[in-house]
This record gives sequence, C-alpha cells and structure tokens, in this order.
Amino acid sequence: MSTAVTRSTLRQQIADALRDEVLAGRLAPGQEFTVKEIAEQYGVSATPVREALVDLSAQGLLDSAQHRGFKVHEYSVADYHGMVEARALVAEAIFRGIAERGIIRPEDGFLSVRRRAEESARAATSGDLNVLIGYDLRFWRELSALFGNAYLTDFLHRLRVQAWVFAVPLLRAAGPLEGRLWSGHTELVDAVGRRDAAGAREIITAYNKHSLDLVDKLVG
Repeated sequence: MSTAVTRSTLRQQIADALRDEVLAGRLAPGQEFTVKEIAEQYGVSATPVREALVDLSAQGLLDSAQHRGFKVHEYSVADYHGMVEARALVAEAIFRGIAERGIIRPEDGFLSVRRRAEESARAATSGDLNVLIGYDLRFWRELSALFGNAYLTDFLHRLRVQAWVFAVPLLRAAGPLEGRLWSGHTELVDAVGRRDAAGAREIITAYNKHSLDLVDKLVG
C-alpha cells in the first residue's frame, strides 16, 4: 500500500512538473523526448515517468511518437477557437448554476476566490506571464468549484491548460505584455458574488473576444 501511494504521488508530481515545463515554454510544441530522458532528468525510475506521460497524453498535452517516445502536442488556431468556445459554454453553465443555487457564503471559499482574482488581475495588468498562468489556473479552478460539480471543474481546468499551452509561445514572442492581457478577474468575481449570471456572461463574452482577437493578431 505504501509503495503504491508513493508511486502514485511521484507520478502526479512528475506530471505536474512536466505540465509546468510546457506552460513555461521550456518544452516547446513538437519537442520530442523519451521516458529515459525524463527519468534521468528527475532522477527517478522509468515506471512513474511513463505513467505521468500517459496521463499528460490523455489530457491532450503530449502525443505518443512511435518508437521515439513522446512529443509536446501542437495545437492549431482552430483548436484554440474550439477551446474558447467550449470553455465559454462550460463557464456559462457554472455561473447560471451558482446564481440559481443561492447566496455564496465566505465559508464556501468565496474569499479565497476573491484573493486569487486580485492576484491574477495584478499579474495580468503588469504583463507578468509567469506569475499570471499559475494564479489564473488556480482562480478558475476555485471559482468553478463553487458550483460543486468536480467533473465540470476538472473539464474547465483541462480546457484552460490546453488554451494556455497554445497561447504561451505566441505571447512570449510578442514582446512586452503590459496592458495587453485580460485582467477582469475581480469584475467577474463581483458578478458571481451578486449571483448575476447575465453580468458574468457579458464579462466572459468580452474576455473570450479579447482572447481570440489577441491570438488572431499574433498569429496573423
């Protein structure tokens, strides 16, 4: 039992570390590597590494390269548009559900979400991509968790990770990002706190348009 738990924890740690490498742009789209290379990099056995890579492949972040190991998945602009559309539909369902379920109390985690929103907004305004990605992912995970459906929370989180993976190389090549990134996190939290589903939908619509316009401009 202890060995199994340790291996499972190590598997998750490796998966998290590699996901962060992809989000940071240190593992570029299309970059190939083997189980052996990753195992040597982290000083661990091949088994938890292989399991972690399979997990990341299931999440759409890696592809299995036959006879060569794995490579970072390369998303297209069309993929990104699909991600944005999907996350908009999920977010709308979540916010509508929160509005219908009643008042959000501090003990529901709302104060923590508010802090995450403020941290994310500051990072976005200053254009600090490294800080923003981590805060933004935690913000959306905690915000969506207020709805109380872990399946929707996990699905939205996966979509957001994939969207960041696509956008990161473009954003890092775009030069200074100060004032160019969406920073409406606190406004969205305020709308959710008021149980204002229509207001939240309006903010999300503007956010998604901003995301698509920025990416299309950088690609174009």
